[in-house]
Amino acid sequence: MRRLNENNNENNNSENNINENNKRKLRTVLPKLFFSTLYISAFTFGGGYVIVTLFKKKFVDDYKWIDEKEMIDLVAIAQSAPGAIAVNGAIVTGYKLAGIIGAAVAAFATIIPPFAVISIISVFYEAFRSNAVVAAMLTGMQAGVGAVIASVVYDMALDIFKQKSAGSVVIMVCAFAASCFFNVNVVYIILVCAAVGVIKALVKRKKGRAQK
Repeated sequence: MRRLNENNNENNNSENNINENNKRKLRTVLPKLFFSTLYISAFTFGGGYVIVTLFKKKFVDDYKWIDEKEMIDLVAIAQSAPGAIAVNGAIVTGYKLAGIIGAAVAAFATIIPPFAVISIISVFYEAFRSNAVVAAMLTGMQAGVGAVIASVVYDMALDIFKQKSAGSVVIMVCAFAASCFFNVNVVYIILVCAAVGVIKALVKRKKGRAQK
């Protein structure tokens, strides 16, 4: 009986230690996650694809919370889900780092800057529309955004080639050709790529079982 009580006490202590470590991790991660996503969202112009580069730099290169392969997977999930890729990317990244709380914090921080900016622009829309300085600024930003998106494409394609998977390279090339040259709807491309990925995984698992 005494031994049973001692084992229960040890288990309770272990659970308490795990809970305390998780709380410490959340206290460390959540503020950084909030301010990082807030900063990234505030300075992301040109659409959700631009945010991928900033997420990679902050969470992969600087904080090293996520590796490059995980980042590609998170971007694929964000792209496949309905809604804005910037918000989706923040949600999946936040969930990966700190669960439901992390997803909520990242989503809230990502929404704040565009909400504030759009609210201000809607009030002064007529003045902004006819302002030559604003028009010139937006034209210059378009060129910069194009360069950033090209950089994102290059980095992600390079990561695919580094995996040395012929199947992944073929999927990437076919998806690019379907979208760029044949104007196939992105939704269909994503669904087909997902189906091919599932088939590849099932075939690989079947081969693994056969070898055993």
